[in-house]
Amino acid sequence: MSKNVIITGSTSGIGLGVAEAFAKNRDNVIFNGLEPNGAEIAANYAEKYSIKTGFIHSNLMTPEGVQELINYSYETLGSIDVLVNNAGIQHVSPVEDFPIEKYHQIIALNMNAAFYASKAVFAKMKAQGFGRIINISSVHGIRASEYKSAYVMAKHGVIGLTKVLALEGALHNVTSNAICPGYVKTPLVEGQIADQAKAHHMSENEVIEKIMLKKQAVKSFIPVEKIAEMALFLAAENATSISGAHFVLDGGWSAQ
Repeated sequence: MSKNVIITGSTSGIGLGVAEAFAKNRDNVIFNGLEPNGAEIAANYAEKYSIKTGFIHSNLMTPEGVQELINYSYETLGSIDVLVNNAGIQHVSPVEDFPIEKYHQIIALNMNAAFYASKAVFAKMKAQGFGRIINISSVHGIRASEYKSAYVMAKHGVIGLTKVLALEGALHNVTSNAICPGYVKTPLVEGQIADQAKAHHMSENEVIEKIMLKKQAVKSFIPVEKIAEMALFLAAENATSISGAHFVLDGGWSAQ
């Protein structure tokens, strides 16, 4: 049976890869993101896979913007079975120079939006006896790196939220899990490469080799497709007993 899925930040990067996996699975998908052609992306998937889709550009940094997304999703699909909290931004800076505005933006989008969206769907998921909340955290949800204070705080917070939702949803077949990727070659990471190059006074190639992939045993970026496969696995109807966990796809970084 097809599911109704919301994926935040799903018009590029990891979110788009996850959206494509659900679409191929013949699930209905609500797209959300900053790309101006978001409606076209959603329409293309609807036609290609014969599914229902929708797109809305909401400001997920505010509770009102998140609620707008949730309301639109229920109006478009009727119900929500799977919520993937993926939207995120990054900024790299020494903590003493970290811009306060950037700090607030990162916390708002990477962490607070996941809370707002989960809160908005949770009661209905419990009432229907099925729900899957999948939070895209990061290896930085369990490890730290220099110059990423706000991002590391937010991603650690997302894992904490994941655990609480798992406990509260356990008796209602509502699960909550987090996926923690290492470095994935997305627009967000490409921006990090440039920021890290500036912070460390290196070339971008040196940043990839000496900083980003230095801690990984497997010296390559994590494929988006593997994250998408994990999301599908966690969203399955028979995944009821898998909850409150975080799944690390980091090329062996956290094994050290």
